[in-house]
Amino acid sequence: MVDYTKVKLSMGDKIGLISNLSTLLTAGIPILDAVRSMGEDSKGGVKIILDALQEDITQGKHVYVSFQKFPKVFDRVTVNVVKASEEAGTLDITLKDLRENIRKQGEFNDKVRSALIYPSFIVALFFAVLLINLVYVIPKIAVVFKNLNIPLPLPTRILIFISDIMLKYTYPFLGGVVIFGVLGYILFTKKKSFFLNLIYKLPIVSELVKLIDLTRLTRSMHLLLYSGIPINAALELVEDVAARNETIKVIRASREMVLTGKPFSEGLKTGKGYIPSIMIKLVEAGEKTGSLDKSLQDVSEYFDYQVTKTLATFTAVLEPIMLVAVGIVVGGMMLSIIAPIYGLVGQIGAIK
Repeated sequence: MVDYTKVKLSMGDKIGLISNLSTLLTAGIPILDAVRSMGEDSKGGVKIILDALQEDITQGKHVYVSFQKFPKVFDRVTVNVVKASEEAGTLDITLKDLRENIRKQGEFNDKVRSALIYPSFIVALFFAVLLINLVYVIPKIAVVFKNLNIPLPLPTRILIFISDIMLKYTYPFLGGVVIFGVLGYILFTKKKSFFLNLIYKLPIVSELVKLIDLTRLTRSMHLLLYSGIPINAALELVEDVAARNETIKVIRASREMVLTGKPFSEGLKTGKGYIPSIMIKLVEAGEKTGSLDKSLQDVSEYFDYQVTKTLATFTAVLEPIMLVAVGIVVGGMMLSIIAPIYGLVGQIGAIK
């Protein structure tokens, strides 16, 4: 028995699944025939989803019922959009919009990942250099220092100590690293919001995460409202896409305002100073003209552009900082190795 809650799809497979289903339905093919046709050439997670979908449709169930069985593939926003479209009889049209939304989200995520590639490479390179020094360089130099019996500075003794532990007690050392990693992972999982909020408060990162939050919020709100979902239900669903507590507070405040009969823009004003004024103004304009969903789409595209600019700034600032930091650490390590040698040379020169 397959555990549907663990099934995952890549962004490409997800877009392909939605796109193919949309194309077949638009061509007038009955949904059961469309699902069967797609299932013939599918494999992996896509095959599992299509099999579940075929089984449910055969039993007279809706598509959204099948989708909600796969929480790691279809979030609550997607499930509710599909549910609303099925009730309105516009599933084929909605699937096209959903495909476009997923594609934009995929491109958005790619931008964020691309910005993290270089910093990740620098960090990996640093640890590789550190490991090579501790395993190959330090042990050879340590032998020379011990034979000469000369006093060593504290940084050099620390490096030799760590190197000795790694080489003489390799398995216990690796076990300790694994245990430390597991404990760190458990602590992070239990206190995830605490650690993430610390990261979110860092300079530049704070602004970047806020923009990412607002992009996802407005894009999801546009899709939900365009699908015919009431704004109070839409606001409840978009809490899932927010990362920062500040964004979630604004969403909840907005929902409370809407439930009391006030417009969405009034709720956004509770986050004044956090929510950009341009977003509030565009939402107000959309409410007055009855085109709130379109206004939210415009806001999401604006924030998408802002995220691209902020990512470029973030990368440009982070690169030299990381290079300098790595240079200082590696340079300090090399200096701790070379300093005793220079000291020894100086002693020999003094004797002469």
